Amino acid sequence: MDIDWDLALTSFWPLVQGGLTGTIPLSLASMAFGLVLALLVALMRLSGNRLVSWIGRAYVSVIRGTPLLVQLFVIFYGLPSIGLTIDPWPSAIIAFSLNVGGYAAEIIRAAILSVPRGQWEAGHTIGMSRTLTLRRIILPQAARVSVPPLSNTFISLVKDSSLASLILVTEMFRQAQEIAAFSQQFMLLYIEAAAIYWVICLVLSAGQSRLEKRLDRYVAH
Repeated sequence: MDIDWDLALTSFWPLVQGGLTGTIPLSLASMAFGLVLALLVALMRLSGNRLVSWIGRAYVSVIRGTPLLVQLFVIFYGLPSIGLTIDPWPSAIIAFSLNVGGYAAEIIRAAILSVPRGQWEAGHTIGMSRTLTLRRIILPQAARVSVPPLSNTFISLVKDSSLASLILVTEMFRQAQEIAAFSQQFMLLYIEAAAIYWVICLVLSAGQSRLEKRLDRYVAH
């Protein structure tokens, strides 16, 4: 395959711009909303109320048991059939947030369960309510445990955000598709987009490693 270096160079910035204005903001927003939802679902799963716990478990089962692409299509293409039309960007954020919520909920639940039972008893001994103990003692410790798997979830989300191109969200892969359709250099553009995704994930992985080392030093002290 002859490489069109001029096209590679001229397309590089539009792809990076698509990542900076589309991929990264979409991933950050979805992760933020997804974590809030995940915490709520994790607490539902741990609830002593059977109905509440069952609802949380059912949500996790549905999200983890269906493909992200299907979830995305149901929200963007399926909901209009019942009179609810959502624009591409909100649709993508809703779909990705729901998906993150389902997977991260189990991570947070496991992290909460990993905190020794004695920490709950310590909070009760000094007069804290269960909610206050959860907020001030349990969740900070659980957060340190959950950082590595949640970081991996975010890295996966960045890659999965390319699916948003299928519902017309202008992010990096969508930019690559548009340039490739115009130039007919599909292999070149898709490899270039893949390389940029790879670099982004390398940077995120390096940040994850540094954060984990800081947390390890904090715990050691």
